[in-house]
Parts: sequence; C-alpha cells; structure tokens
Amino acid sequence: MTRYLAPLLIGIAGCAILLWLGTWQIQRLDWKQGLLADMEATISGPAQPLPVMVDPSAQRYQPVDLSGEIGDESLHVLVSAKLRGAGWRVISPFTTDDGRRLLVDRGFTPIDRKDAALYAGPVRLTGNLHWPDDRNSSTPDNDPDNDTWFARDIGPMSEALDTEPLLVIARSVDPVDEAIDPLPVDTSGIPNDHLQYAITWFSLAAVWLLMTGVWLRRIAKGTD
Repeated sequence: MTRYLAPLLIGIAGCAILLWLGTWQIQRLDWKQGLLADMEATISGPAQPLPVMVDPSAQRYQPVDLSGEIGDESLHVLVSAKLRGAGWRVISPFTTDDGRRLLVDRGFTPIDRKDAALYAGPVRLTGNLHWPDDRNSSTPDNDPDNDTWFARDIGPMSEALDTEPLLVIARSVDPVDEAIDPLPVDTSGIPNDHLQYAITWFSLAAVWLLMTGVWLRRIAKGTD
C-alpha cells in the first residue's frame, strides 16, 4: 500500500488546491458582480447638484443634469473607439447658468475631424462626474502645443481651459452636435473574467484527478 501513498497525497493535495482556486474565483465573481451593479445604480441614478467640495472617491459617476454654455475652445485626446477606429475625445469648457466653469467630455469625433467646427453655445446636458485613470507607464506625455493629449489629465486640462478641476462625461447633449458621438460612462470596459478563471481551475482539478487515477492504475498493473 505504501507505493500508493505518494500518488494519493499528490493527487488529493493538487486537486484540493485547484478546487480552492476555482472557489475563490467564484467568490471574486460574486464580489465583482455586486461592484458592477452598484456602479450601474450610481451611473443611472437621479441627478445631483454639482459638488462644492470635491471628493472623487464619493462623487465618482455622480449623475448631473446641467444647463449652460459650451465654449468654442476644445482639447483633443487621442483614443480608439470599438468598431470606429482612431479618433479624438473632445474636451470643452462648460459654463453653468450659475457661473461655474468646468470641463465636459463631449464624446468621440473621427481622426480626420480634429479641426472641424463644433457647436458652441447654450446647451442642456446630462452626464456623470468622473476622474479617469487613463495614464499608465506606457502613456506618452501630452503635447498641448499641438493639441494632442494622450490621457484625460484633469489638472493640466483645467489649467489649459481655465476651469475648475471637475470633469463631466456627457451622456446626452441638447442640441445635438452631429460631429460628436457621446461616449457615456458605463461598466462595459471593466473586465470581469472570474467565471472563465473558475472554469479553468475546476477543469484543471478534473484533469488532475483523472491523471492521478491513471497513475494509480499504472501502479496497480505494475507498469510504473
């Protein structure tokens, strides 16, 4: 019986570890689904007044409904939109009816429309406050002199357009500017691969168990 001990211990230990990893991914899946549901509820919730004191952790995705005037200045952030290719996110100053001046991410325009005339004037817009995290270690430095930005860096952008360091991602704008397609805040770009990971770990556990059985069978037949 001693010759079966090592394969049994290896088989049981390996299978237990793989099953634990799969169970952990199921728990992570439940956590991520709850997080995404909370985010969706916040994004689609009732509009709130613009904050006086800025708290990104508490106000991220806060819905707003604003009326005011879009300025004729704009900054362009190089992006790639799914099914549309390369283009620009258009960031413009927006002055509310009560005189506050902030940034508005109006949405996407094609790569060859950078210098196209855009609507400027009175609008009503709905959207969400956001503090994007576009920059990573491989993101190039912005080139403000040539109006080419690679990340929505709120601080430098607010200085360039003389606004508060507050960004609204437009969901709808009235009147509509046909040259720009809004890219509203949503959860579609947030990865949630925990189910696939769980299936992978459980499948590996099944394979491990099968191979342990094959190993034990070979020992029983004296071929190992």
